[in-house]
Formats: sequence, C-alpha cells, structure tokens
Amino acid sequence: MERLYGKPLLNQEDIHKRVRELGHQIAVDYEGKDLVMIGILKGAYNFFSDLTRAVMLPVRIDFVIATSYGMAATTSGIVRIISDLTEDITGKDVLMVDDIIDSGVTTDFMKKHLLSKRPSSLKTCVLLDKKERRKVAIEADYAGFSIPNKYVVGYGLDYQNKYRNLPYIAVLDVNEAQT
Repeated sequence: MERLYGKPLLNQEDIHKRVRELGHQIAVDYEGKDLVMIGILKGAYNFFSDLTRAVMLPVRIDFVIATSYGMAATTSGIVRIISDLTEDITGKDVLMVDDIIDSGVTTDFMKKHLLSKRPSSLKTCVLLDKKERRKVAIEADYAGFSIPNKYVVGYGLDYQNKYRNLPYIAVLDVNEAQT
C-alpha cells in the first residue's frame, strides 16, 4: 500500500507532461546552439534529470550545489556554494535549472555567480514558481507551474533532507512533520 506524505499538489503524470513540454520548448529555442544545462542541487536533481532527457539536443551538463536553507524550513537569506561547476561556460549558452523560485534569493545569487563566468547567454528554468514569497524581483525564463505560498516537498524538494524521493509534489505541514 502506497502511503501519501503531505497533501498532493501535483501528481506524477502532470509533472512529467509539463517537463516534456518544457523540454520541447527549450530544444526549439536552443537549436543549433552550444547549450550547457546546469542543475542546482540538491533540489533540482529529479527535475533536471527528466528535463535533460526531454531536451532532444546534444547538451553539456554540469551541477552546482548551493543552499540557503540548510536544515531550516525558511531561507537564511545567505546562499552558500558547496560545490561549483567543473565545465568552463565562457562563451556558452547556459540554462540554469532549479527546482523552485521562492524568495528569489538563491536564483538571483546563482544568476550573478554564473554571469561572472562570462557565458554568451544565461536563462533560467524552474519547475515551480512561488511568486507570493518574492523578496528579489526575478522571473524564470521557463517555469513549469505557479504554486501557492505553501511549503512543498517531493520530486527533489525536501524538508530537512527528507521527502525528496516522492514521485509527486505535496504540501507539507511543517509543524506536523516535526512531530
């Protein structure tokens, strides 16, 4: 018997359908370009993996591990890069892929960080866009779903490094999860 954690917000089928649509649009937009897709870990690992397979182009991939949450349920406002790129992105077309834009702090920090490496272009793609929580005026170039101002887990998103493995996205009552 499958146990559900949290209140399901997006099911597996809807997620996969939207990822395929995003992959198709990215492939059209980057046809003939030297695309490097950069996954922001840990949260984007599921989305990034599925999205790269949906982009029917020869792409390079790389990763950055960054955090502004640590083990907390809210952002500290301080982004730390734990592991940086291994690929030289100078003069390349870069697509930064992340799980969610929430406050915008991490996305803004990562965009500035990647721009300092002088790519030819830099765009962003996120699975989830939580506009109500913005502290930084920033928008994704590609976004999967707009979601309400709720704490979500699953499909890579976590609470205290748990729930990343859920195949769906759910609203989690953080107070209930702590008990």
